[in-house]
Amino acid sequence: MNNPKIEILKTEVLSDNWYTLRKISYNYQKKDGSWETQSREAYDRGNGATILLYNKSNKTVILTRQFRMPTYLNGNENGMLIEACAGLLDKDNAEECIRRETEEETGYKISAVQKLFEVYMSPGSVTEIVYFFAAEYTKEMKVNDGGGVAHEQENIDVLEFDFDTAYAMIASGEIKDAKTIMLLQHAKINDLLG
Repeated sequence: MNNPKIEILKTEVLSDNWYTLRKISYNYQKKDGSWETQSREAYDRGNGATILLYNKSNKTVILTRQFRMPTYLNGNENGMLIEACAGLLDKDNAEECIRRETEEETGYKISAVQKLFEVYMSPGSVTEIVYFFAAEYTKEMKVNDGGGVAHEQENIDVLEFDFDTAYAMIASGEIKDAKTIMLLQHAKINDLLG
């Protein structure tokens, strides 16, 4: 942290249950040179990685579906969300993480992985950076049924969609997950599936 216009005064841990929620009080120097005291809460859940699995010859993509409590609390009637495979880095680097998560969640053991970009997904409240990847898959890469790790209580459905169908699901509202929309749009803009 190297911004001379920010002076952190106090950091309080509000919750350290699942992840860490902190309240940070700080002085902020405004454009006119004066200082004001502000406070913000920041939720630290670690960084993550996500991937779009695509098959160029079949023009298909692999996505997942699982229950997401926060969406259920905010208007998603059944709480189920269609998403690109993703996971938290834990102690892995981003590429190791996404290879592990891909096999656990989808059952595909991928070979070549391409890093696309990295994004702060909700910079007003969450510290997380998500690393975005893409990789080609073939049916020969399927090594298990996927579905996630039992002790993590993921209960993931593995879905295969025609790319055009998946892309149309953004407009229809069937896909509402930001990282998935970004990956599908990246694939469309860059003609990833040819």
